[in-house]
Amino acid sequence: MSEFPRGPATSASIVDALKAIASHSPRARPSFARGRCVRGTYIPSDRAEEITKSRSFTRPSRVLARFSVDGGNQRRSDAGSPALRGFSFRLGDAQHSSDILTQSAPVHFAKTLSQMLAFLKARLPRPDGTPDPLKIKAFSEANPETLHQARYVAAHPQPPSFAGTSYWAVHAFPATNASSETQFIKFKVAPVASNDAPAKGQARARSADVLHDDLESRIAAGDIRFSLMALLGRPDDPVLDATIRWPDEDSREAVRLGTIVITAIETNEMCEASVFDPANLAEGIGYPPDEIFAARRAAYAMSLAQRR
Repeated sequence: MSEFPRGPATSASIVDALKAIASHSPRARPSFARGRCVRGTYIPSDRAEEITKSRSFTRPSRVLARFSVDGGNQRRSDAGSPALRGFSFRLGDAQHSSDILTQSAPVHFAKTLSQMLAFLKARLPRPDGTPDPLKIKAFSEANPETLHQARYVAAHPQPPSFAGTSYWAVHAFPATNASSETQFIKFKVAPVASNDAPAKGQARARSADVLHDDLESRIAAGDIRFSLMALLGRPDDPVLDATIRWPDEDSREAVRLGTIVITAIETNEMCEASVFDPANLAEGIGYPPDEIFAARRAAYAMSLAQRR
């Protein structure tokens, strides 16, 4: 069993905690380790400039992206997995690129860095390799907001493909347009086709690599398209707590920034060499003000350095 990090909550302790839980090589990703690298193109909408002046979102560009399943185990089976899914992508050119990291739930599992470390500590494996359910229960009862993400995933069964999944960037980003008007937005990535309905028993009937096999077959048959949406914030929306949604978030006004078109499988080495960095945002999209985003910026840089 890996030793859990001691001391105060820092970005370094979060990375160490994730690796302690996963019990894997320090060169592996501490989370969302199992994934598939892809490439494609981005086509901006004629309304993108209303929201942001960022050339990453207002100009056509190539796309590098990665679909993944949460967890630190690269050999984890996809079949029947209730785990969170990830979709990270890079838009823009060398001078104006932005990396957006999204997941298949609209909230994070912790509000603060200390709460995130405590959440992970409660899930530290025992000598038999399993977490202690009593510790998890006690922590959850004392920190009910950390259950919001799991409850969302449980209430919204995952579609049987990456291509049919909706993804959210859980943070509130300040977006500034050419008229110097700034408002908070949340990014949502929605399949252009209708979401695939989960079929009972389908995942068990297919291979252990169901999501990745499905992704390859869909791309071989044609491209995969997603609408990149900006959910528009209001003055009283909470922007410091990533564990809660905005009021009426699913029905509020949204602007389609553009379309992401996935056209080919890319070598996984390409995504490893060009890590998706939440701090990489072209002018016109600012850093979210919440504590978790600040920690992620530092943690991703640290994790990349350890993997190289």
